[in-house]
Amino acid sequence: MVLRPLSASERTDALNKAAAARATRAAAKESLKNGARSAADIINSAVEDEAMARMKVSELLEALPGVGKVRAAAIMKQLGIAASRRLRGLGVHQRRALVDFIDEN
Repeated sequence: MVLRPLSASERTDALNKAAAARATRAAAKESLKNGARSAADIINSAVEDEAMARMKVSELLEALPGVGKVRAAAIMKQLGIAASRRLRGLGVHQRRALVDFIDEN
C-alpha cells in the first residue's frame, strides 16, 4: 500500500497533532509521577482521549516511582499483558488487574 504524498499544510497539521499528543502523554506521566493523578484515572481517560489511548502500558508503569524497564516488564509478564500493548488494547480484566496491582504497591 502506497501512501499519497502530503501537501505542506497537511504535513504541518500532522506534525502539530503528533507533538500535541506527545505533550499530553508526557503531562500525564509527569502527573502520575507527582501523585497528582492516579493510574486508574489515566487508564480510564484512555477510553475518550486518543492521545492517551496510544500510550504503551510499559510507559505508564515506568512513570511510577521506583519502576524501571525491567520491573515494568516483570509486572506486565506477571499480569499477562503483552510487551507491545497500549492502553487502548487492554481488556476489562487486564485493566482491572493493572489498577489493582498499582494500588496495592
